[in-house]
Amino acid sequence: MKRSRIFPLIIFFIISSFVYPQTLKTEFPAEQQIDVIENLGKYVPLDAEFIDEDGKVVKLASFFESEIPTVLTLNYFECPMLCTLVLNGLAESLKNLTLNAGEDFQVITIDINPNEKTLFANQKKKNYVNGFGLQNIKDDWHFLTGDQVNIKKVADSIGYIYYYDNQRDEYMHPAAITLLSPEGKISRYLYGIEYPTKDLKLGLLEASEGKIGSTLDKIILYCYHYDPYKNTYTIFATNIMRLGGIFTIIFLGIMLVGYWKKDKNLFDKGNLNVR
Repeated sequence: MKRSRIFPLIIFFIISSFVYPQTLKTEFPAEQQIDVIENLGKYVPLDAEFIDEDGKVVKLASFFESEIPTVLTLNYFECPMLCTLVLNGLAESLKNLTLNAGEDFQVITIDINPNEKTLFANQKKKNYVNGFGLQNIKDDWHFLTGDQVNIKKVADSIGYIYYYDNQRDEYMHPAAITLLSPEGKISRYLYGIEYPTKDLKLGLLEASEGKIGSTLDKIILYCYHYDPYKNTYTIFATNIMRLGGIFTIIFLGIMLVGYWKKDKNLFDKGNLNVR
């Protein structure tokens, strides 16, 4: 190829490298992006005010008086698809969860559409409690609606970025749930539309900061850690080896005590025979 043909191509690629990113920014402005910016360790605004599924005005703080962890979801009740998939995935996991609602955890679903009112929340709750056989959780899965100011306060606190698409007449939002400590501190995010019961349970145990779960549950949690790349809890080999070492020391200690007692008894019997 002649130099006269190569030079225009070089100029074209140089210009494209500047123009293309600008085109992307024009097509996808900052206010039309969806994402989750993890704010682990930060707190949700407990002073945020909402209306529950029964029409009662409540502050978020009122749900954090029982010292149990919380599953927080942000959805809207007339969502045509994604919200339903997220809530269905959560409901399926809750069906098989071996923790007790009200004693070990609670669920809060906040509507991101300020135009949806109590009627929507009440019906949505009935759909999930009855449709998934979750009678055991009906008093501890709260469906809240509110104004834009309070919704945004909560969304911003957990880094939940969404927007309203005028052309589609729907909200565009990420698929994720957030696990909170008994004090409202952000502990873990779980992504996607399916939440394995194992991950949900381990996430709640972790979020509880030792306040729920049996001794066995806490040992199991010690053997796992959350892998953000796989979006699941995986075996933590280092802690398993540490735990194995502890049990080995305990076992050897018991064995040594047993041998010591046996030798002591033999020694005492020997002294009696000598006498």
